[in-house]
Amino acid sequence: MSDHYDLIIIGTGAGGGTLLHRLAPSGKRILVLERGDYLPREKENWDAVSVFQKDRYHTKDVWIDKDGEDLHPQQAYYVGGQTKVYGAALFRLRERDFTEVRHEGGISPAWPLTYAEMEPYYQRAEELFEVHGVAGEDPTEGPHSGPYPFPPVSNEPRIQEVFDGLTRIGHKPFHLPMGVRLLENDRVASPCIKCNTCDGYPCMIHAKSDADILCVRPSLAHPGVTLLRNALVRRLIATGTQVSSVEAIVEGEHRSFSADVVVLAAGAINSAVILLRSGLANGSDQVGRNFMKHNNVAMSAISKVPNPTIFQKTFGCNDYYWGDEDVAYPLGHLQLLGKANADQFSAESPVPGVPPAIFQAMGTHSVDWWLTGEDLPTAENRVFLDADDRVHLDYTDGNRVSFARLQHRWVEELRKVDATFGFTSYAAYLRKEIPLAGVAHQVGTCVFGEDPASSVLDLDCKAHELDNLYVVDGSFFPSIGAINPSLTIVANALRVGDHLAARLG
Repeated sequence: MSDHYDLIIIGTGAGGGTLLHRLAPSGKRILVLERGDYLPREKENWDAVSVFQKDRYHTKDVWIDKDGEDLHPQQAYYVGGQTKVYGAALFRLRERDFTEVRHEGGISPAWPLTYAEMEPYYQRAEELFEVHGVAGEDPTEGPHSGPYPFPPVSNEPRIQEVFDGLTRIGHKPFHLPMGVRLLENDRVASPCIKCNTCDGYPCMIHAKSDADILCVRPSLAHPGVTLLRNALVRRLIATGTQVSSVEAIVEGEHRSFSADVVVLAAGAINSAVILLRSGLANGSDQVGRNFMKHNNVAMSAISKVPNPTIFQKTFGCNDYYWGDEDVAYPLGHLQLLGKANADQFSAESPVPGVPPAIFQAMGTHSVDWWLTGEDLPTAENRVFLDADDRVHLDYTDGNRVSFARLQHRWVEELRKVDATFGFTSYAAYLRKEIPLAGVAHQVGTCVFGEDPASSVLDLDCKAHELDNLYVVDGSFFPSIGAINPSLTIVANALRVGDHLAARLG
């Protein structure tokens, strides 16, 4: 038996949740299939041991890496998807990111759309996700048609010292565009309490700008919307050029659904898996290929000066985004992390028996940074299924020379600001630094373009080979830039949402 709808959306993250919010008021009959449930509100939400050491909110699924070893992905399967545990830094891609860019490690391809075409959707995305920031403060940021909807999140005193120090030696730090539901001038009414358990944690008080709270739950007030949780989509069945049914396991029961339009928004990896398992949309042999997830490293600067900051993730720096005086190639992006504590430092310590006081001292004195460099799309970096239906994620790091330069330069610059800084990589301590398992920035597995021979989706993110199948997560990215991709996923979902609103009538 098949249940028919006007629209089926598979996934509720930055792409699927946003698309639902855009189309829910249409009066159409919309079914949303989410493989997870609501993330529980519990004390463990804000417990570093539960979140970082015990991986309480990550899937227990096991994938396979390029060496045939088990890979335990840091995937969050809940209503709201990865936005339930993301850091909520919501950047626009730079205007030049939409063009072909030559890197030291290769070419970052041009997008089939321009920044100017995406800009109105970025503006709407910032309003929907309640982004705080200052337009024009970041010199690499493209033109804005309007201001950020909320003022920037203020720096606490120790962080303001670092901000001022960087400014003094010629840098241009800027307030991060943050998606937090914060009213700093009215803390009584503010949903956000500006705590130290935001970046990487679920928000116990629903004050993070995530797709669940801002998009999905408000959409359920519309009578045409049905959300099925714990609904794992296995495959799509096509008849001719139409997806005729969506096969899912819902609460352990096999179910079949159909719709005039079907939208995949399961995340770049799982959307590719569903298409590959279904044998659909892959005439170009590009489904699953061109996987990107950024070059990332978290760096802790340990100073003799204590850092009592609570909410640390408030500013970034893009002075090396396009290179520096010595290197003509792009290097990458820098931003503060949420404040690290002793439990995070000890989570993956390679040295047994370290006294807890050492980790406590590190947490008390560190200023913590997240460095991002662009990785480049290649056909060999890919998602695929083996004969036993196991998910493989083959990935080889690329464009690493420039990223190493970025790390070296930032150490040099911070020492100019504060000679008491020392440095240690989080690579040995914080689980989110694991190179491949940390797939929060996954994009590129179903790229969009005008040529069906070299892309999976057209410019509306419809599959070239199917008349009623769309993909609205990060799969469509031809390149990733060097900043967090979430806002671009949201903006694109709004863009595709306008197209689908016209199509559905």
